[in-house]
Amino acid sequence: MPPAATVRRRAVVLVGGPVAPYSRAIRIARALAAEGYAVEIAAIAAPGLPAVESVAPARPGAAGDPEPEPAAVGSIEIRRYRPRGPWAIIGASEAATIAQGGARSGAGGGRIRAVARRLAGPLLDLRRWLFWPHVVRGWWATLAADLPPADVYHACGALAIAPALAARRRHPVGPSGSRARVIHDAIDHAAAGNEVGRMPAPVRGVIARREAAWARSADAIVTVNGALAATLARTWHRRAPIVVVPNAPEPPNPAVIAAPPDLLRRAAGLPATTRLVLHQGRIGRGLGLDEATKAILLVPDAALVLLGFGRGFAASLARDADARLRGRHVTLPPRPPDELLAWTAGADAALVALPPISANQRQATPNKFWEALAVGVPVVSVRGLDAMTELIVAHDLGAVAESLAPVDLAAAIAAVLDRAARDDGSWRRRIAETFRERFGWPAAATEYRALVRATTAADPSGRADAPT
Repeated sequence: MPPAATVRRRAVVLVGGPVAPYSRAIRIARALAAEGYAVEIAAIAAPGLPAVESVAPARPGAAGDPEPEPAAVGSIEIRRYRPRGPWAIIGASEAATIAQGGARSGAGGGRIRAVARRLAGPLLDLRRWLFWPHVVRGWWATLAADLPPADVYHACGALAIAPALAARRRHPVGPSGSRARVIHDAIDHAAAGNEVGRMPAPVRGVIARREAAWARSADAIVTVNGALAATLARTWHRRAPIVVVPNAPEPPNPAVIAAPPDLLRRAAGLPATTRLVLHQGRIGRGLGLDEATKAILLVPDAALVLLGFGRGFAASLARDADARLRGRHVTLPPRPPDELLAWTAGADAALVALPPISANQRQATPNKFWEALAVGVPVVSVRGLDAMTELIVAHDLGAVAESLAPVDLAAAIAAVLDRAARDDGSWRRRIAETFRERFGWPAAATEYRALVRATTAADPSGRADAPT
């Protein structure tokens, strides 16, 4: 066996989804690879996606300083694990039911199925409540059997922290001979999310305590913005700092800002006279898209272009064909993370119009927000999304609608589009410059890499693992 010093350190980034793609996980993986780790992104298997997939390393400068020699950069691969055991079957069946949305209840035998669903409803709720997050427990079971040891486990969110802690218990010493560490990436506050918020108060309390126990058992915690970091520190009574690693993308090619490519317009098949308002990312309910669709009809010479994925994709495509929306609503498939900024740059405005119905959403600064700013596209958001509102107002990054009502949303969209039309491009350049100087990924990657070095050098004695 070779000496420990010659063994490539190994890191695993755990994601409770298929990574199809998930740009934050890829950026984190690239930062770890720049530290010399061989990195696996451990995701969930999904139809149409390969079981193993390679990821290119970061471009020079994108993974933060100091930059290693090329030979010192680790490899990155995505491995998608197929859930197993009873939870795999239960989770898959529920996901299918949710995706169907009850649309088939009118078909033959629909009355029997509807009665069965009503009778089973309380049991389904009880399962969700007692075993939250039950839909990923089949994936956890596979990881427990198949995931090789690592020196660092980076868990992306509450769906991934429990299997990371379990892996550390199974393999307390990593392949390099050092003690294994867990970094909890609190991408949101799960106990304050929409799904948990609809559960009874006693159940919410159990989930909050479970999430807090997981967080306390991690060796380090990162999150996406300062507002959420402050909330989590108070909620989890954490004295050690929670490091902010924004959802900022890797730096765009300067040419994308200077001369935005017309990829989005060409794919949408829209004329140069039509102003493009981009929704990028997940497509589905609860994202403000119904209101945005009504709002775009109130804005002259404008179209809503949806570039994304999700359960609502087929319904969004059907809307494209609606006679009232033809040429005003266009749905396109997602683009890989390394192509996304060039596509985003073709928009005249970006829309991030989540309904501010939970603490998570009020404190959200999602990928799409930063991706627009990175290429100088002004953002339209909604009053009540406090973290984004504060940034938009403080740095003149777009406009904030007074509410999600279509008339208010349309007024904010029109204000941004009209200002951009009068401008000589200097507003967009200022937005991109503000992003680069204050929020860019290289600085975030540098801080994350410093945290990894400090965490792997720390003595983890006295730490108590939480139950799963």
